[in-house]
This record gives sequence, structure tokens and C-alpha cells, in this order.
Amino acid sequence: MSKALASDVAMVLSAGLGKRMRPLTATRPKPLVHVAGKPLIDHSLDKLQEAGVARAVVNVHYLADAMEAYLAQRKDPQILISDEREELLETGGGMVKALPLIGTDPFFALNSDNIWLDGPRNVFQHLSDHWDAERMDALLLLVPHARAFNYRGKGDFHMDALGRISRRRSGRVAPFIYSGIQLVSHRLLRDAPEGAFGTMKLWERAIGEGRLFGVSHLGLWYEVGEPGMIAPTEAALRQD
Repeated sequence: MSKALASDVAMVLSAGLGKRMRPLTATRPKPLVHVAGKPLIDHSLDKLQEAGVARAVVNVHYLADAMEAYLAQRKDPQILISDEREELLETGGGMVKALPLIGTDPFFALNSDNIWLDGPRNVFQHLSDHWDAERMDALLLLVPHARAFNYRGKGDFHMDALGRISRRRSGRVAPFIYSGIQLVSHRLLRDAPEGAFGTMKLWERAIGEGRLFGVSHLGLWYEVGEPGMIAPTEAALRQD
């Protein structure tokens, strides 16, 4: 039986420069690039709304005015802006800066360029059902290669029978890909570096403490990091 959502707040990471998506990002931020009839960020925000997440904190940096103007049109979920115009803080630094706006512990965090189809439960319920605050600093939604479309990498993580995860070793293939979606405890962000840094720095500490966990996504996931991935994703979504 499903329990209540672990959080009603999410951070949507949206401040990147979108270099891999050029030339489409020459005049618009990557989250506003259209895929399957709507901007990428709306795929994430619509899923949050459907799941009952009430508030989304969105960080902005590149073409921030365009992002703010677009997001001002949304009523649900409620949008709060974490302004990174002065300095791009990367994923880890962005979460640390946004903590006063997030408030709730734990909180969902997701990339703004995610497109996925849910399994039997929506991904936020799926993460909530597996969340254990006593044991976990973060719980990552991981995708097996068979459920990942357009993905050409070697995977990111291994996962043991208890759900603890470890990084892919150099030169090896790992069975799970990070989906860009996680449930995060404030404990993960403790004693964080100042300024810009990636979340991996915090994940590695949590791995060393046995407190980084994963859960396998039971639906489908689409990588749309480059312009050439858009048309195949749209075709796959039409079939599904």
C-alpha cells in the first residue's frame, strides 16, 4: 500500500547553459525547447502537478528573464525562483542556495530536461514508497538500459540487493542510469562547499557512509540532451 508523498516540494534544476542542445539554445534556455508539443520544463512541472506536489523551486541563470516570464504564467504547482544570475552554481550549489525556499525536508529534485512515462505508480510516489529517512541521505530514481531511450552511455551506478548504490568503475558498464530525479534529505547537503559544485561530490560522501540508495524506474525514460534526440523521442511517445 502506498504511503503519502514524502514531500510536497520539488526543486527543478533549470539553470544550465544547454551547450549540448545548441543551436536550439542560442536564443532560448534549454528548458524552453519544445518536445512533443510543449517546453521541456512543462513535462516535469505537469508530472509534479499530477502527483500532487504543491510547490516547485526553479533555479535560473542562462536567459533568466525568458525563464521567469514563461514560468509566471503557471499557477500549479506554485513556482518560486532561485536566482543564479550572478553565478551559475551547478547542481549541488544550486540546491544549497535554494534550501531557504525549499524548506521541507526531504524534497524532490529533478532536472528540467526529463521526459519519462510512469510505471504502475508515478515516480514521486514510487520514491516516497521506498524512502527511509533513518537510512538514506538521498534516494535516486535509476533506469535500467532496457527502459532508457536515446541513451548511448555506459551507465552510472551499480545497485545491491538492499538498494545501496555505487558508482560505475572506469572502463566498465554499469546496469543503471541516473534518471535526473531524486529524493533528497537536507543531511546530504550538510557542510557543503561554497559556490559552484556538482551533486556527485555529496553523493560520493553518502556512498562512503552507506547512505546513498536507488530504486529502479518501472516505466520508460527518454534522454533529450541533443537536438537529434528530439524527433526519436517524439516518435516513441506517439507510439506509447
